[in-house]
Amino acid sequence: MKRRDFLRTAAAGGAAAATLAAPAIAQDKRQWKMVTAWPKNLPGPGVAAQSLADRITALSGGRIEVKLYAAGEIVPGNGVFDAVAEGTAELYHAVPAYWGSKSKGILLFGSQPFGLRADEQVGWLTHGGGQALYDEMYGRFGLKPFLCGNSGPQWFGWFRGEINSADDLRGLRYRTTGLASEMASKLGMAVQAMGGRDMFQALQSGALDAGEFIGPWSDSALGYHQIVKNYYWPGVGEPSSAEECAVNAKVYAELPDDLKAAVALACESLYNPVWTEYTTRHAQALAQLVANEGVQVKKLPDDVMVALGNAAGEVIAQLREDQDELVRRITESFLAYRASVASYMTYADNGQMNARALDYKY
Repeated sequence: MKRRDFLRTAAAGGAAAATLAAPAIAQDKRQWKMVTAWPKNLPGPGVAAQSLADRITALSGGRIEVKLYAAGEIVPGNGVFDAVAEGTAELYHAVPAYWGSKSKGILLFGSQPFGLRADEQVGWLTHGGGQALYDEMYGRFGLKPFLCGNSGPQWFGWFRGEINSADDLRGLRYRTTGLASEMASKLGMAVQAMGGRDMFQALQSGALDAGEFIGPWSDSALGYHQIVKNYYWPGVGEPSSAEECAVNAKVYAELPDDLKAAVALACESLYNPVWTEYTTRHAQALAQLVANEGVQVKKLPDDVMVALGNAAGEVIAQLREDQDELVRRITESFLAYRASVASYMTYADNGQMNARALDYKY
């Protein structure tokens, strides 16, 4: 073949290859809808949801383009679980504490009264067998779950009056979620489930006497301090609260291995940045609430915490006897991990924090 003919043939072949390759590249791009339980860019979870959407897009090299839809844009915030399970959207960002109506076992993957801290929660899933149970439970609903952040310790919440004894809790109309709601109910609180914005309106109208949402950063953005000033700690109902991403299981299974890894890594790599941002912003926001908004930070009396702890023990005992064998296995796994790390934390983190609180010059 003459050189001129060779070049002409090669050029034609290259053009044909380019023509064939272009649709293949286009077909390898996916556009995913992420539905969330939050208002768009709500400080804390709304910000974290957008970060996750951006991170999946970036780590996939743009082959998965994730567009975020805030609560109410496609489905209500409490409808995102079903929307993804049914294929209306490819993934959601929310918290396990919202899905107790699906199974009580789900609640343990987000938070537990008197339970795991943020580092312990991800430790249980990563090193204590929790992820396999998480996958098994969500697999029942056609979902593949991942933890992707944590608020750290939450607060007991905003109260119109003071809490001096467990009797002061009885009859209070109180907003909380997850297993914390069952704990509170056992002490006679009238628990109501609602979103963060609805909690503001209920406090404002007098439909609620008290409520907790997350912590100072998110709470101040929603304006609860404008209505009530008593802000109680510690949030024993949620020593931490994990945020999660769940992907439609069929959609996830159809991904090539590298994109599965990109989604998993996006979630895993966001956990610490989200948690540490909460910690940083909570501290800053609390200082502003106290200095500029007249908020009164108050500690729950020890006897009230003991009463809450006993109520939490009753809640966990019921889970250990649940008719669903998987719920029982999840509960036992959580309890075993909690016991293991609790025995060590006495010497480790607890020891360090107690030492830091002593009266010395620094």
